[in-house]
Amino acid sequence: MQHYHTENPYEKLFGYSRAVRKGNLIFVSGTTSIDPKTGTVLHPSSAELQAVTAFHESLRAVEALGGKKTDVVRVRMYVRNGEDTEGVGKAFRERIGSEDGGPAATMIVGVGFVDEKILVEVEVDAVVD
Repeated sequence: MQHYHTENPYEKLFGYSRAVRKGNLIFVSGTTSIDPKTGTVLHPSSAELQAVTAFHESLRAVEALGGKKTDVVRVRMYVRNGEDTEGVGKAFRERIGSEDGGPAATMIVGVGFVDEKILVEVEVDAVVD
């Protein structure tokens, strides 16, 4: 099993990896828009920008473990507020999705996070060909 780590403070605090690859499967842990150098939440007033950051970091993890964007098969999006679903969905479509059919996706609304400034968290699964 391969592990990918970042400087995100929660990885050390809770003892997990940002992403794990086993065989041809890659699983990216819940990813937010936390600045790994400062531990602060980026874009505290924009779920859409938080989602853009989270998708960017998730894809970076997939790539670090030998995958690529087109290997992503499933995305889970957790959103604090219902009014933010459109912006999060837009960020998903522009960063990972496709008008021709992107990966399977779920969006769950009304969740709380470890920091009240976090508005969205995403998980990504990939299968490397």
